[in-house]
Amino acid sequence: MTTEAIDASTADTKPQRGIQSLDSTGELLAALVAAGVPLTLRDLAAAAGMPPAKAFPHLVSLQKIGLLSRDADGCFAAGPLALELGLIGLQRLSPTREAEAEVVELAASTDMSVAMAVLGPLGPTVVRLEESPRPLHVSLRVGTVMSLVNTAIGRVFGAYIADDVRRDLLGQDGLRLAGAEPAEIFAQPAARSVAAARLQPGYLQRLAQIRASGIDTALNKPIPGINTLAAPVFDHTGSICVVIAVMGPAGSFDSDTAGHPALTLLAATQRLSHRFGYMAAPAGS
Repeated sequence: MTTEAIDASTADTKPQRGIQSLDSTGELLAALVAAGVPLTLRDLAAAAGMPPAKAFPHLVSLQKIGLLSRDADGCFAAGPLALELGLIGLQRLSPTREAEAEVVELAASTDMSVAMAVLGPLGPTVVRLEESPRPLHVSLRVGTVMSLVNTAIGRVFGAYIADDVRRDLLGQDGLRLAGAEPAEIFAQPAARSVAAARLQPGYLQRLAQIRASGIDTALNKPIPGINTLAAPVFDHTGSICVVIAVMGPAGSFDSDTAGHPALTLLAATQRLSHRFGYMAAPAGS
C-alpha cells in the first residue's frame, strides 16, 4: 500500500474536523425541518437551543444564499435553493431501492417474513420478499399480484389510491391472489355496470379504518394459519408508493395493531415516508 493510500485510509477513520459556525447553522436548519412549519426568529432559536442574537446572523446568511426565506410575518421557511436541492434529492430516490435496507432490518428485528409491494399495471405486486428463518409455506412470491379486497397489502393500496383507479382495478380482482368476484365487491351489480356500481359499504368502511389507523391486518385469511400486518409508505406528493407487510404463523406473534410488531412496522414505514419527502399533516388539521 502506498503512503498516499495509507494517509487516505487513516483520514477516513479519524473524526473529521468541521467549521463550528456551520455546525450551528446546521442546527438551525435541522430545527426548522423538525418543526415542519415556518418559525419566527425567537421560536427557531429556541428550537435549536441558542440565543436569538446568536441565531440571527446565521439566518441572515442562509437568506442571502437562498437556503431560507422570510415571509411578511417574519417567519423563516425553506428558500428557493433549499427547494431545488430537495427536488434533486427526491429525483434520485428509488423507493424500492431505498426501502431494501428497511425490509431486511425489519425481518431481522421481528423474526418474521417481510414483503414489499408496489402498484403495478395489474394491481398490488410483490417486488421483494425477505424470508424469516422459519419460511412460510404460502404461495407468495416476487411477482404475485394481491387482491384489493381479501389481502392486507391490497386493502392498504385500496385505501389510498384514487377512487377511479381503485374501481377499475376492483373490476378484475378475481384474477389476483385471494381475489374476489365483482359481485362480492360491488352493491347491486346487476343494476348497473361493474365500473359504475356502488362499492359494498363494508369494504369502504374497512378502507376508512385503514386511513384512520395507517395499518391493516389479515388474520388467518386469505391463508389459514398466517397473520399479516401491512402499512403504507408515502412520497413527497403524499401519494402511496410502497406497502410493506410483516407475516408470521398465527399465534406466534402479537398481531394487534398496537402490538410491538405493528409499532415496529409503522416506525419503518414512517422513516421511509420521511426519507421520500412526505410531511404528515399536523394533528387536528
